[in-house]
Amino acid sequence: MKILMAAAENDALPRGKVGGIGDVVRDIPIALGKIDQQVDVVTPSYGAFSKLEGAKYVTSIDVSFGSHQEQVDIFKVSFKKSAKNSSKNVTQWVIEHPLFAIGGEGKIYCDDPSNRPFASDASKFALFSAAVAKAIISDVFGKIDVLHLHDWHTAMVSVLRAFDPEYQQLKAINTVFTIHNIALQGIRPFDGDQSSLKAWFPNLAFDYSKINDPRYHDCYNPMRAGITLSDRVHAVSPTYAKEILLPSNVEQGHFGGEGLELDLRHAADTGRLHGILNGCEYPDSTKAPLKLKALLTLSAKEVVKWLGDKPLVEQAHLVAAARLAQVANKSYKNPPLVLTSVGRITDQKVRLFQEIMPNGKTALEHLLAILADDGVFILLGSGDKKLEEFLTNIAVNHSNFIFLKGYSEALSLNIYNSGDLFLMPSSFEPCGISQMLSMRAGQPCLAHSVGGLSDTISHNINGFSFNGADPLQQAQNMLSCFQSVLAMKKHSPTEWAAISDNALKSRFLWSDVAHDYIKYLYNH
Repeated sequence: MKILMAAAENDALPRGKVGGIGDVVRDIPIALGKIDQQVDVVTPSYGAFSKLEGAKYVTSIDVSFGSHQEQVDIFKVSFKKSAKNSSKNVTQWVIEHPLFAIGGEGKIYCDDPSNRPFASDASKFALFSAAVAKAIISDVFGKIDVLHLHDWHTAMVSVLRAFDPEYQQLKAINTVFTIHNIALQGIRPFDGDQSSLKAWFPNLAFDYSKINDPRYHDCYNPMRAGITLSDRVHAVSPTYAKEILLPSNVEQGHFGGEGLELDLRHAADTGRLHGILNGCEYPDSTKAPLKLKALLTLSAKEVVKWLGDKPLVEQAHLVAAARLAQVANKSYKNPPLVLTSVGRITDQKVRLFQEIMPNGKTALEHLLAILADDGVFILLGSGDKKLEEFLTNIAVNHSNFIFLKGYSEALSLNIYNSGDLFLMPSSFEPCGISQMLSMRAGQPCLAHSVGGLSDTISHNINGFSFNGADPLQQAQNMLSCFQSVLAMKKHSPTEWAAISDNALKSRFLWSDVAHDYIKYLYNH
């Protein structure tokens, strides 16, 4: 079987990843290749990937976009056979056009202002989708059996497939649409803006009822288009596939279909929606865990790098440097608990930390008070500026909290390998990879039992989980669960060791995922 995957991210390419899409698009093609499937992966070049050492120009094609023809250049990228992201059955493609680098060379997303959300990205990915469609009918990739579209960025392919006479032959190709995060939908106006459906494809005659946004009727919703127009719809965990069938209710702390629940229910009722959990790579050997002082030293070196990279000193780095030195010099009565967290600083990931408890303090402040002198909480990540400021202010006032504002692959792996307990209080989590990475190193997780976290963490077996009827109760249950876990670590070392060992032995294999893809998504 020949499968073409189109995506905005691909971590098989250097700096080709922002979030979980990049992990999936890196790993699942290799797993499919190992069971004799042919997989081609295509992403925009972003002005960078076409310049890689292994990139080779293949062809140029003209694509109808706006009111004229745009020329795009197509490259094939190859790696040395020894590279872990190479496989004889996987071919990497990138498509180049100046619009794809509109945010700067190598930048995947543009982070448009709130008054014109997704504007630059939507235009960029609309052209990319048209280029993918044109490349398929131009036989650039050869005969395709399955077209697999990842998230809203590539959903325009399904629109052109359904409505544009030029691309009618795509209807013969089984088309799959994967929802990685339904909260991000790429919504744009139908008309009246240079980033709108009519601006991109002025002559396209389409069925409004299939692609309009249910809440903003004058807007096109790519995520909805992918759901309604594809043959199969895939959510990245079984629990998430159920959660998105219900409407979101922020007051009750439930994040569901985000306005698309009726389309998703229809997809489920007609047998088109499938929840398949993502996998994780399990190397033959992992790095030995670092002692706390070694981990602090490594963190301090990273902070010094971050300080040197910017002309102005950031408060977060200064506070982190002070806290690292302070904890390194601290004497603990018992071995300290090293509480860890790694991830993008977004509302989804840290919202529960901000929940105000009855005494007026935040949940994070309460958690640090429970931890007290028994350990230290190390959090690595960057993202939303206001949330970074919130975490920095907490670090100013709490000596047992180290906020490392930034990202380092090497440091993150050492944090996964060296912590005692990984904290993941996500408000929602379509699948999650961080819990798998910490568990494979024997670090159990304390997590909100939602989405993929619910599918990977079993309470008091290979980790710890909490839930609640609303955000306040969720935060309170997080704190009480943490208190119980801390007591177990202190007073029941045998039980703690068993749970850590179960975390280490837990397996979520891409080979299993690959077989499920073929069974549920690719075979009619």
